[in-house]
Amino acid sequence: MTSQTGPASTASVHSERAKVDADPNRVIVFDTTLRDGEQSPGCSMNLEEKLSVATQLEAMGVDVIEAGFPIASNGDFEAVREVAKAVKTATVAGLSRASRKDIDRAWEALRHAASPRIHTFISTSPLHMKHKLQMDPEDVIQAVADSVGHARNLCDNVEWSPEDATRTDHDFLCRVVETAIRAGAGTINIADTVGYTIPGEFAELIAMLRDRVPNIDQAILSVHCHNDLGLAVANSLAAVQAGARQVECTVNGIGERAGNCAMEEVVMALRTRYDSMPYGTGVDTTQITRASRLVSGITGFAVQPNKAIVGANAFAHESGIHQDGMLKNAQTYEIMTPESVGLTKSNLVMGKHSGRHAFKTKLKELGIDLSDNQLMDVFGRFKDLADHKKDVYDEDILALVDDAAVRHNDHVQFVALGVRCGSHGPQSADLELTVEGASRHATAQGNGPVDALFAAIRAIVPHEAKLQLYQVHAVTGGTDAQAQVTVRLEEQGKTVNGQGADYDTLVASARAYVNALNKLLVKRERSAPDDVDRSAPAAE
Repeated sequence: MTSQTGPASTASVHSERAKVDADPNRVIVFDTTLRDGEQSPGCSMNLEEKLSVATQLEAMGVDVIEAGFPIASNGDFEAVREVAKAVKTATVAGLSRASRKDIDRAWEALRHAASPRIHTFISTSPLHMKHKLQMDPEDVIQAVADSVGHARNLCDNVEWSPEDATRTDHDFLCRVVETAIRAGAGTINIADTVGYTIPGEFAELIAMLRDRVPNIDQAILSVHCHNDLGLAVANSLAAVQAGARQVECTVNGIGERAGNCAMEEVVMALRTRYDSMPYGTGVDTTQITRASRLVSGITGFAVQPNKAIVGANAFAHESGIHQDGMLKNAQTYEIMTPESVGLTKSNLVMGKHSGRHAFKTKLKELGIDLSDNQLMDVFGRFKDLADHKKDVYDEDILALVDDAAVRHNDHVQFVALGVRCGSHGPQSADLELTVEGASRHATAQGNGPVDALFAAIRAIVPHEAKLQLYQVHAVTGGTDAQAQVTVRLEEQGKTVNGQGADYDTLVASARAYVNALNKLLVKRERSAPDDVDRSAPAAE
């Protein structure tokens, strides 16, 4: 437990430095799913969901968990504070701009962490300094010294980032990095904020800093790469080869615009190509698939089938030549095993006669651990699904689990739905929801059953949100396949994604819309404090 009035002990907060000192080829994994990942358009997590993701990240051995941006809103502050209290083995970081108010708010949220880190940043590129900050370079250098120094007086573990570093003048970048280290920063994070750089160029930048900054040996060099040109992972790996020893990343690569460096990709690249890149992490790779599915289910961001490492097709082989090679020797077309990322092969077939014990065994094989209440809900829906499907596949069960994971403690919950549809209208929906535990009914007509259904939801829970996306895909093959629906809502600049799964497409649609609506209600609650300046939100 850290002191509430001053810096935490050096022994507890510099575990990352100790790891790198003990093994110069050790790469620190800094996961920002809960901060930069949540800045994805449509992505929103409530407190319970953030704690669930943080627990999974800690279990898989992530070194640093960036829990949020405490000054951004009361909800962000609460989330960082509760994650800081819950996490015991990983460092918990909170982001702040270069202002005393931001830094004080971050420390207030982090002070109870077993190992806290204040992460502060300011823009350094000519474009950002002129148009965003409206500050002269010398003023920026002074702001770096003041902000890092203030953070270091509160917390021994301070990280500093030059926003838009890859478009910053090299001479100036060297000066501000040297200033930040002199002021007390133990980690220097070079941010490719807009995904502009390319691998060779980025490696040269890291090498240049190691060569020209006189006190660079006093800090760990980190990188934070965005994926606007599809090069986030490649740039991060190039930086590691050039001497960086921390990589900032997110599960499934979620994040602003085109996303961040994908944690699962950079970790598995280092593991698989150790011959060429002899660097290691502390991540338990067998937890990767579980983390991916958890984040996908909570955020409503479906993983594309051809996504590296965690996509549905990552270990699928359809070509006859490939299948023949796989049958003779799996290494002919697989450079890593499904088991290495947590995919398990099972002969346990599930159906309507399967009991609770068999179902729990199946969940254990899939790496899923549910509370008693969640198990009761998922098992009930499994039995209902098994009555309608002859064979229940692993993907079906995972869809049910994901659906349950995003619904616990929702303000609004789906109960029942009846529809009238077909070529002869009018199409109508008769819907029952519970709102804060109270049953509500509505019947509405629309231009088709989906339109009628969504109109019924609006009748029960009035809102002005606009439907931006409605997407349906089958969880498995066959005409009896479950439908998984994604809904995106937008209200006053806030966007949220919702997901729902069911053997009935319209019920899945209702669940997805209600899930998105619950997230929208969370975003309303997480309004910024009146005295907080949000003119320069985190975009690092």
